[in-house]
Amino acid sequence: MRYDDAIYGTVEITEPLLLELMASDAVQRLRGVSQHGISALLGITSGFSRFDHSVGTMLLVRNLGASLEEQAAALLHDVSHTAFSHVIDFVFDDHSGQSYHEEKKEDVLAGSDIPAILARYDMDWRVFLDDGQFQLLEQASPALCADRLDYFFRDLEFLNLAHDGEIQAAVKSLVVKAGKIVVDNPETARWIAYTYIEADHASWSNFREVGLYQLTAEAIKAANKFGFIEEADLWGSDKNLWEKLSAADHPDIQSLIHLITPGTRFTWDAERPAFSVSTKVRSIDPPVVNGHGVTPLSGLDPVFGRYREAYMAGKQGCWPMGIVNAPDILVTHAWT
Repeated sequence: MRYDDAIYGTVEITEPLLLELMASDAVQRLRGVSQHGISALLGITSGFSRFDHSVGTMLLVRNLGASLEEQAAALLHDVSHTAFSHVIDFVFDDHSGQSYHEEKKEDVLAGSDIPAILARYDMDWRVFLDDGQFQLLEQASPALCADRLDYFFRDLEFLNLAHDGEIQAAVKSLVVKAGKIVVDNPETARWIAYTYIEADHASWSNFREVGLYQLTAEAIKAANKFGFIEEADLWGSDKNLWEKLSAADHPDIQSLIHLITPGTRFTWDAERPAFSVSTKVRSIDPPVVNGHGVTPLSGLDPVFGRYREAYMAGKQGCWPMGIVNAPDILVTHAWT
């Protein structure tokens, strides 16, 4: 297969295992699941899919010399995301952890066509439940990993934070030391680190996007409570779930749907918030090749270290959010 990727260019994929996994029902479903959930459906953020990101993550670890097994793990790492992606974490009140897809991964894989495909190549599907064992794919924050880097690179042009030349220079700066991704020079590491925080502020933990996520979560909870959707609907596409929510004939659901628009604005309202919500705040501290060793950027540049710490601290806690010109809305609290 000749695969054209927005970041890594045209790549020839010949390995039968990877081709079968890419064609599987479980992975193909991700074409209908946006990386950005409701904000992508509304056109506020980039519309790239979990499929695009999953294949891209595979290509990144591939470029860095990963084994076939780790490439397969990269391709499968997001297979358990629901429709609207991280909106589901707001449904289940895991705003800051955002780990619902990880909790469901075993069930999703077990019930999919993935185990049979892997078995044909003498691989046990359970090996792919723990992404942490694949060091290029996954690292604890704030280290670099292919998962974290790929969605970052894909968002930059849409957010007007970088042009293609800058993105390609960043990709080329990535090397592997002791089995982990590092940056080969401090200047590019500094650019990656500061731009990553800009992307988080502009999109991933953006005040308006968090508000829209919470509104969508409330609509999903209400639609379930009143019998218009069931849990199985979460495992389809963004489009199908949105159509069900939009068609739900109930005033409480429709009052929420009418607020989920690009024009809705949110205010900091500690006196009379519609809801209070926290979110996951993202930053990185890239390891940098330093002589014969590797040092986190914050160790080479204390100014960046202080900047990162202040950014993370400034976004912690619950945000009391008011909705501009909005009527009182029903806020439900549990998936039933």
